[in-house]
Amino acid sequence: MNAKSSVQTKPRHEQLGLSETSVVDMYKYMVLARKFDERCLLLQRAGKINFHVSGIGQESTQIAAAFALDRERDYFLPYYRDYGFVLSVGMTLKELMMSAFAKADDPNSGGRQMPGHFGSKRLRIVTGSSPVTTQVPHAVGVALSAKMQKKDIVSYVTFGEGSSNQGDFHEGLNFAGVQKLPVIFLCENNQYAISVPIQKQLGGKVVDRALGYGFPGIRVDGNDALEVYQAVKEARERAVRGEGPTLIEAMMYRLSPHSTSDNDLAYRTKEEIEENWKKDGIPRMKSYLMECGLWSEEQEAALVEEIKHELKIAIDEAESAPFPNPEDTLLHVYANDGEGQ
Repeated sequence: MNAKSSVQTKPRHEQLGLSETSVVDMYKYMVLARKFDERCLLLQRAGKINFHVSGIGQESTQIAAAFALDRERDYFLPYYRDYGFVLSVGMTLKELMMSAFAKADDPNSGGRQMPGHFGSKRLRIVTGSSPVTTQVPHAVGVALSAKMQKKDIVSYVTFGEGSSNQGDFHEGLNFAGVQKLPVIFLCENNQYAISVPIQKQLGGKVVDRALGYGFPGIRVDGNDALEVYQAVKEARERAVRGEGPTLIEAMMYRLSPHSTSDNDLAYRTKEEIEENWKKDGIPRMKSYLMECGLWSEEQEAALVEEIKHELKIAIDEAESAPFPNPEDTLLHVYANDGEGQ
């Protein structure tokens, strides 16, 4: 006689150790990141800001990873699409808008760098640079320091699949593997290296490269926030136990053009993009929360209105803020006997 168990299976987030508050907060950050991104695209088209590199379609991975890390102690080396990630670890809309408008109060570079080059000493976000993948060996150096100082923290670094072909990637992974360093490498595989599709840039899988450097690699659905959360959480646990690095390849799709200077329809079709919109991780998470009884359309409407209000305040403050002084261009470039340090 077959009898059904009277014990109901716990929801996925509970199985992963996520509270109801945390999983709802993850979704709120996804919507926040998406609305910020969409607004920046409009601001650029309106001539208010000069440039924007979009992360639309990649928010689920970014935010899930942030929640799986220790946001009070770990070190972060995000790449230029990681708005969802940096918002989740503590950057504010005002700070991001100061960067977008290239104002003096931009915490990343004082208005001297393009948007998406994140840096915050307060939040342990290590300053990024324009050449892709240079952040990978930097993350390995942070992890080496943590190991030498016997700190139970990790460094976390992201990059695109195209830049995984760079020498910095391979040198960083090899050193981390040899030294068993507490670093998590996460490839946000969005299928395109600017205009080059994945089949023309990779002969295999990014994740398989971990085998050559002696540590685990795992491929996940980047549109499934809970799957990403589990992978990053387990990678962090391995790292702090002294078992070394992990390479995670999160599969996703860049739903927007490479940047506001890009005509993506020159190298891909409208039909392809529309098909991938159906896989977007944000509505997937919304449906999950509603099935769990944790979210409603009323809460959705209230959240969207709240974010609109927050964006308006951030944009107004950034627009009215002063630009950096022309002479500030020389700060932190030439030695000057400590002045301006």
